Amino acid sequence: MNAILITACPSGMATTFLAARRLEQAAERLGWQTTVEMHGELEPVQPVSAEAIAAADLIVVAADHVPDPQRFKGKPLFRATIDQALPDPGGFLERARREAEAFVPGGETHATPVSRTGAAAATAGGQSIVAVTACPTGVAHTFMAAEALAEAGKALGHPIRVETQGSVGAQDQLTEAEIRDAEVVILACDIEVDPTRFAGKRIYRTSTGSALKQPKPTIEAALAEAAVEDGSAPAAGGGEARKSLKEKGVYKHLLTGVSFMLPMVVAGGLLIALSFVFGIEAFQEEGTLPAALMQIGGGTAFALMVPVLAGYIAYSIADRPGIAPGMIGGMLASEIGAGFIGGILAGFLAGYVAKAVTRYVKLPASVESLKPILIIPLVASLVTGLVMIYIVGEPVAAILSGLTDFLENMGSTNALLLGGLLGAMMCFDMGGPVNKAAYTFGVGLLASETYAPMAAIMAAGMVPAIGMGISSFVAKSKFSEPEREAGKASFVLGFCFISEGAIPFAAKDPLRVIPVSMVGGAVTGALSMLFGAKLMAPHGGIFVLLIPNAITPALLYLAAIVIGSLITGLGYAAIKRGGQAVAVEAGA
Repeated sequence: MNAILITACPSGMATTFLAARRLEQAAERLGWQTTVEMHGELEPVQPVSAEAIAAADLIVVAADHVPDPQRFKGKPLFRATIDQALPDPGGFLERARREAEAFVPGGETHATPVSRTGAAAATAGGQSIVAVTACPTGVAHTFMAAEALAEAGKALGHPIRVETQGSVGAQDQLTEAEIRDAEVVILACDIEVDPTRFAGKRIYRTSTGSALKQPKPTIEAALAEAAVEDGSAPAAGGGEARKSLKEKGVYKHLLTGVSFMLPMVVAGGLLIALSFVFGIEAFQEEGTLPAALMQIGGGTAFALMVPVLAGYIAYSIADRPGIAPGMIGGMLASEIGAGFIGGILAGFLAGYVAKAVTRYVKLPASVESLKPILIIPLVASLVTGLVMIYIVGEPVAAILSGLTDFLENMGSTNALLLGGLLGAMMCFDMGGPVNKAAYTFGVGLLASETYAPMAAIMAAGMVPAIGMGISSFVAKSKFSEPEREAGKASFVLGFCFISEGAIPFAAKDPLRVIPVSMVGGAVTGALSMLFGAKLMAPHGGIFVLLIPNAITPALLYLAAIVIGSLITGLGYAAIKRGGQAVAVEAGA
């Protein structure tokens, strides 16, 4: 293959030359003979010769437009923006060879494969689809949504491959070849994921909840509405335009921060609990193992919670330039006593300042490359730090201190009300935005060493799934065989603190399942607060009881879960109508 490679970026800076070198190296690996033409400001343009054009089998243009287009008339030509060439130059060249068309000067937008992948692709059958699912905790929704999409794609006749980005990292990872051959990419993610490897592909963004509950409509909408995004930024049209606030913007940024913070909280809480195995105050003796465990868990892991939360909220908003100012703002929030509330504010402030500098600060071409490593971190960190110290810090610290004092000193009536409210929220949408709001509140308070709300939240979160398992066992005559099998799975998921196990039941019979689950959850949450239960780790379900002092008092806490689960299970068994099949199959 004899090819001509042409690169040009809007600023004319290093990207032009980097793209040219990477494409040239990729072409060598493919065994191509290449001639390169670079359009930049660091050295004069050396146009390819007429002889080279005449001998070329393919013209590859990585630029916003074709330079001097008349010279390529009738030649097989492929054009796409330069940011689509950088992540995977080999795949970019393969795509160019596959999709190039005879070039017509003046009509290059029609010759670009990217521009002609719209409605025709949406109406064709058997299209190749790749997808990524990711929820904030990376446990249940991630994998259930993946299974639902896989089943729905199979039912609709579309080959589909789904990658899960869960709590243990990416699994079933998509290969470069699968991404290259895919016609549509579905990103069913509640947190920010790196979209650069899908550059040049038609992308449809949605939430894991939508993919789980409506997998077939999600795939159909993706085929009809997916659009090529400009670089790594979300497309302005298509499905994204109609998404609610909870699926983008503030909600998604917050959940991204919580997702990255969660491992710190879990590790830190369990290490603190392990230090308590030797005695509640054993860590106070320096040089001992309990002291070391407390230093690792409380002194280090918990100290990183708020900076990581703030840093990855900012990352979700402004990408990598937001991480440094976000973490700096989060550390300041911790030092001045503003806690997780201050960290959230610092993350959003740092992210939007970094994004504003990226978008609106225009620099001479000669220093533009310094922006991401010098200008953005400096300006965003300075603005965030000064605002946190002189404006936000003290008022937020006072609010957090007041909230902490209230939670620590509230009477039994207030404890019952708070526990009941948090418990009902956890059971209202079983992993949805209301559930996540309560969960985020509990996790955030752990940074302030306030452990009671988190205990009530996790206990109540187990109730819906355990309750459905109990109900399917107690009232077998009202449940079909598939329902009883779903009940067994739900029972196990409930023990693991995976509320989503009750979703198949709630999807079919929401007017009965949701209210009875909320009642059971509210009772469990209220009892947990009344018993003074404290939880060191925000996940793990019933199995955290195996770690001494991770939950106190353990027996009363277990009793609260049993009582609430029995209320939900027996209550639903009493009010359920027989003969209604639960939608246990993904995509049903």
